[in-house]
Amino acid sequence: MESSRTLSRYDLMCDRVAAQVIAQYSTSFSLATRFLAPRVRTDVRNLYAMVRIADEIVDGAAGADAAQLLDAYETQVLAAPAARFHTDPVLHAWANSARRCDFSAEHVTAFFASMRRDLNQSTYDPADFDAYVYGSAEVIGLMCVAAFVADEPVTDAQRAELDEGACALGAAFQKVNFLRDLAEDRDDLGRTYFPQLRGRGIDDAVKAELVDDIRADLARARRAIPLIPSSGRGAVAAAEALFSELNERIDATPAATLATTRVSVPRHRKLYLTARAVRRTRD
Repeated sequence: MESSRTLSRYDLMCDRVAAQVIAQYSTSFSLATRFLAPRVRTDVRNLYAMVRIADEIVDGAAGADAAQLLDAYETQVLAAPAARFHTDPVLHAWANSARRCDFSAEHVTAFFASMRRDLNQSTYDPADFDAYVYGSAEVIGLMCVAAFVADEPVTDAQRAELDEGACALGAAFQKVNFLRDLAEDRDDLGRTYFPQLRGRGIDDAVKAELVDDIRADLARARRAIPLIPSSGRGAVAAAEALFSELNERIDATPAATLATTRVSVPRHRKLYLTARAVRRTRD
């Protein structure tokens, strides 16, 4: 009995560590997760913490050992659900959620494949770009769906619609972040993700094309929101609203400014948008 209580206390500590990761790195996602049901909130935060560590490895925190560390971390992440205890709090939290939600090893592998591209690829053709976005963002959406339906099962047809919407929303999030981070990706990391920008800077015509593509992704994602179980519907609606706002602010920003300035949404506006989005899901 004492061992069970001790492990439960350790589980809680690890979940809290994972929650601190998302709070430190993403104010928008952290805000949106507050509208998840408690158990789903924990699972999504645990998923995010694992993903964030992989991002840090490839974005420079690991230095010259990045490739070796990424390979080792992928091996640890894939093996983690088979063990009940891990000395790494984030890995422990991830493993608990991976077992509960039955996260797909195929999705994890696709995610790490995209992370590995960041170590040795600086520009993308359309096919490479689609593969990168799938692995870096769409599979995260698919794993979030797995968390949503863990306690609220859906039909196969509903799951297919949810998965399609999750992929669209994940793609939109990633593309918005690419546009927001143009200068950092180019100047600090040496990367240009959009195929339209290979060998050239962004102009207003290209920006308009990219913004319209994101609008289409967001529209597809919105159609699936009513099908999301109640444990996740409000949070997804809030996240979609925040990124729609970001996309519209990018649209209103001249390309020359966007190339050097990171667009953001003021906190008071974030609070308004999230509250409105959640309220609409309850009407």
